[in-house]
Amino acid sequence: MSVPGKAGAPKKRGRPARTDADGGPGARERILAAARTEFAERGYDRASIRAIARGADVDPALVHHYFGPKEQIFAAAIEVALAPALEGPDAFLKGGPETVGERMTRFFLGIWEATDTREPLLAIVRSAVANETAAEVFRNLVTSRLVLRVAGELDVAQPELRAELAAAQLVGVAMLRYVIKVEPLASADLEQLVARVAPVVQRHLAGG
Repeated sequence: MSVPGKAGAPKKRGRPARTDADGGPGARERILAAARTEFAERGYDRASIRAIARGADVDPALVHHYFGPKEQIFAAAIEVALAPALEGPDAFLKGGPETVGERMTRFFLGIWEATDTREPLLAIVRSAVANETAAEVFRNLVTSRLVLRVAGELDVAQPELRAELAAAQLVGVAMLRYVIKVEPLASADLEQLVARVAPVVQRHLAGG
């Protein structure tokens, strides 16, 4: 004879239990890799948590568990993709102020020249141009992790404005050369570009 209310244990609510496929030490890395692919192929607007979860072979709830809403996983994914650029100030700020413009220009364009970093950057820029939420995430990350770090090392008046102007110069070159592909800039020799752009960046960062 059955006892009312004892037919079975009540179902627990909340995030599904982890399995070998969606848990373990590699789950977070798989999610980030799937997110980078999803944002690169579909852009921010069309990317979805479910598609990212499918790409990582995890439950969608686990994506939310690690990263929260879509804008947060976008921020995490682009931070990984931008890691070489975000670590740049530690490299090009070492040395005398008289050549900081050349070092920054060479470093920045070098990241765009390398195919393994160019494709993620293209995906990020396209998402930021098309979607204000993605643009805000990208803007905040670049400002806090790149521009302010550069400005903190400049012994000049208005260091943040100078760092932003230098960044604007380089981003403009990158947009025309690698995103829009305007000729003859798109096929110009890299050393020629560095020779022409670096003095302008130098004036922004350390000029009078």
